[in-house]
Amino acid sequence: MFIHQREKWPDFNWDREKLFAKLGDVRHRQGKILGQMQAFGFKIQEEAMLQALTLDVVKSSEIEGKLLSEEQVRSSIARRLGIEVAGTVTTERDVEGVVEMMLDATQRYDHPLSQDRIFGWHAALFPTGRSGMYKIKVADWRDGPMEVVPGAMGRETVHFTAPAAEKVPAEMDGFLHWLNDQQELDLVIKAAIAHLWFVTIHPFDDGNGRIARAIADMQLARADKSRQRFYSMSAQILKERKGYYEILESTQRGELDITPWLEWFLDCLYHSMEETEQTISRILERARFWENHSGQEFNLRQQKMLQVLLDNFFGKLNVSKWATITKTSTDTALRDIQDLIKKGVLEQEESGGRSTSYRLKNIS
Repeated sequence: MFIHQREKWPDFNWDREKLFAKLGDVRHRQGKILGQMQAFGFKIQEEAMLQALTLDVVKSSEIEGKLLSEEQVRSSIARRLGIEVAGTVTTERDVEGVVEMMLDATQRYDHPLSQDRIFGWHAALFPTGRSGMYKIKVADWRDGPMEVVPGAMGRETVHFTAPAAEKVPAEMDGFLHWLNDQQELDLVIKAAIAHLWFVTIHPFDDGNGRIARAIADMQLARADKSRQRFYSMSAQILKERKGYYEILESTQRGELDITPWLEWFLDCLYHSMEETEQTISRILERARFWENHSGQEFNLRQQKMLQVLLDNFFGKLNVSKWATITKTSTDTALRDIQDLIKKGVLEQEESGGRSTSYRLKNIS
């Protein structure tokens, strides 16, 4: 029996004593992050928010096996929020749709979530009316059965069966009424319940996971009372993906006591906030770098590559990598690098010859 088949569904219950300490830790960490960010300048706040939103969009899609260009996502968010960034790129329609949904959820968190609004999110996710090669029902509730059956072809196992299609409209009416109601319930706990409840109804042919996480993000923005997002729950869920699917499955096969799910959600949220402190440190490092070199001019390729290097570039930087990333010739890449060496921005590492590599100089 699945949780939605229980007699008292969706009358969830949980052990408040077990959650008390975890919820307190999360709330304390929330306040600490918001306090830290308010102490920084506007530009640093913008950069931290841009990074968190970019991660959220990219990683929420990656959880479902859909890889988006981080560069395109960042450019789309920056353009929509009026944030000036170097090296913006043209964005594809599927990227624009995911960004549109996430920004509507987080920037308009104080607006009710209606059926029409959630249909708009779904339409933004699937602008062609297809999921991959398959035509799906877009901006409307599904009209067929829904089973979650991960696994290789021929070895599929049914992990979850959602409510029958004819029950979906009534299920969603009840969910949306609860979500928009101002009941006495901590908003972080409400975010966790909303995530579970929506993904259990599974009202669409596809996109349910991404929309569930957008709803949770909207609810977390309500908890913060802020449009500024400085942590990414989706990025942390991706890191803990195995545990995420395991706790969802066990909860959906369990009773209406959802304490284990709420504990997992709070732990995951806390870990995402720990990552934010590292992000803030990197942003401050970048800010100091650009301030130190504010009097120098860099072409667009150099701006792009410096941003890449400041974002913890993996491996060794050489001429061929520069040329590949900036889509230019090796001769042009070498001239760009030599110009930055003259300006005191880059330096050559000790190994030479064919293995010549370069690194940022004095980034602190």
